[in-house]
Amino acid sequence: MKQLTKLETVIPGLHATTPEPLSFAPSIEVRAFLLERAEGNILLYNTGGLDDDLAAIDDAGGVARHYLNHSHEAMFGAARLDAPLFVHEREHAVEEHMHVRGTFSRRHTLDEDFEVIPTPGHTPGATAFLWDSGGHRALFTGDTLFLDGAEWIAAVLPSSDRAAYVESLELIRELEFDVLVPWAASAGEPYHAVTSSAAARRRIDAVIERLRHGENR
Repeated sequence: MKQLTKLETVIPGLHATTPEPLSFAPSIEVRAFLLERAEGNILLYNTGGLDDDLAAIDDAGGVARHYLNHSHEAMFGAARLDAPLFVHEREHAVEEHMHVRGTFSRRHTLDEDFEVIPTPGHTPGATAFLWDSGGHRALFTGDTLFLDGAEWIAAVLPSSDRAAYVESLELIRELEFDVLVPWAASAGEPYHAVTSSAAARRRIDAVIERLRHGENR
């Protein structure tokens, strides 16, 4: 693998872009993540600072495909990134800000190492991504699960579908992964979480229980 100049390495082959605070919640930072793959690099999520990281992304081999978890990421607009963008077909608002090359609606696998898993609830087409790097299984949950300090929390909005959200969390609970990589995390705090399957299930069960009792996180 090429030596990166600016991106921070999470695990071998997985690199985080520069954190970007949310304008309406500056205590929360978001990042995009580059997956180095022999079949073509994948960029997950979108931020307002992507243009600042394009040189480092190019050093790593560029981007073959770009995926968003949900439409809220499109509020930053499109970076000067020459890569086709893919998003769930129910995330129509993305097309108001970014050019979408293709949409999907079902769970599927790309090149046997990258799985696209629709997880509606936070938004209608929110989608998780599971990547087998060969040494780790990293799960990208967008805002469906994100980090408040060390705590795993949800983000139920007035527009969210609580029942679908719970069903999606039940699906995520059964996935095998050892690194959680959300879009958002508390500023200055860890932005990914190394875990075991048993620990992940306990944490997700706690989130499900809170949502079933009417809490929003």
